[in-house]
This record gives sequence, C-alpha cells and structure tokens, in this order.
Amino acid sequence: MTDYKEEQENEVSALESIYPDEFTVLSTNPYHKFEITVSSESTGEEDEQDTLHVTLQFTYTDTYPDEAPVYEVTDTVNVQDDEIEPIMQLLQEQIEENLGMAMVFALVSALQEHLNERVDERKKELDKQRELIEEEKRKKQEEADNILKGTPVTLDSFLEWKDKFDAERRLINSTKASDQSKKLTGRELFEKNEDLFTSDIALLEESDKVQVDESLFQDMDELDIDDEEFED
Repeated sequence: MTDYKEEQENEVSALESIYPDEFTVLSTNPYHKFEITVSSESTGEEDEQDTLHVTLQFTYTDTYPDEAPVYEVTDTVNVQDDEIEPIMQLLQEQIEENLGMAMVFALVSALQEHLNERVDERKKELDKQRELIEEEKRKKQEEADNILKGTPVTLDSFLEWKDKFDAERRLINSTKASDQSKKLTGRELFEKNEDLFTSDIALLEESDKVQVDESLFQDMDELDIDDEEFED
C-alpha cells in the first residue's frame, strides 16, 4: 500500500532544497499547500523589465501523486493576460505525462523553459523593432547627406548637361537676333530708305521759294501812326 503522506513530505523537502528562495509553505494541514515562484532567465537589460515571473500554488490531495494536485496561478510579473491560458495548458499536459509520480519539479521545470522561450521571442521582437528604427534613421541620414553633397558628376552626366546648356544658349541667341532684326537704328533706317532724306531736302528748298507780296507794304507810310502809341 502506497504511503502518500510520506511521499508528499519527501517531495516537499526536496523542493525546499532545490528552490530555497522561491519555495514557500502556506500550510500542512490537512495536506501541504505551498507556492513556488518561477522566473525566466535574465534578459540582459539593465532594468530587467522583460524578465517573466509566475507564482504557482499547489495543494496536495489525499492520493497525490496518483491523482493531480490542485494548482493555480496566483501571481505574475510581466506576463500578459493572454499568456495565462497557454501556461495552464502546459501544466495540464505535464500532469497527464507524470501522473503516478512526484511531479511538481517537472511542472516547474516545464514552466521555466516556457518562460525562457517567451523571453527569447520578446528579445527577437525587440531586436527587430530596433533594427527597423535604425534602418529608418539610416535612410533619413542618407537622404540628408545626398542633399548636402548633391549628385556625383560623371563624364556622361556632364556631356548630357552640356548638350542641354548649349541648346538653351542657341535658343536664347536666336530669339535675341530675331528681336534685334525688328528694331532698326536711325542709320539703318537711312540706309534702307534714302527717300526720307530727299524728302526733307525738298521741303527746305520749297520753304526758300515762298513769295512775298510787296504791295501789302506800299501804303505803310500813309498810315498816321503816332510813335507815342508804341512807347507804352
């Protein structure tokens, strides 16, 4: 006949030795009730905010380990609510695999491995986020550097620029020449149309031919004009 009481006490003693700081006895009557705080490995971060902690509470039954102990999660640190259900499923699987033998150590070890895996996943996610941030910073820095240094000049790019520049200069010069051809100077006008000069000469000659009617002044002496009228 199995002495369940003795087997339970032996397991409690072993757990106290393995987890001296994490193991706490809550009561012994009628059966042992105790807690074990399971922690993941350190993340390496200074504040260790990503280190996971789960406190499990176990209560033996009359026929433990032939039947499962009563267990529950009583406390967590840095564990999300949606991560509790996978933990409970993991513990149930371990109980089914170890039924008939002292199993608390197996349950705690499985949980600790599970927490370490979660920490590794979080590290990878954090590293990925950091890489994305660094990549974004690098792209912005490259864009800023390109603005400052401009586009590198090669022989092909210079020749392409020169062709465009020469074409623009030819177009400008052609436009200026066209505009200048429409605006003639006085000399150009004279050389182009000599009739303008001859017409002016003819006008002057015509003015010299103006005839004066002398009869208009013949009777000037007969006019009785008093000189005093002009003295004022």
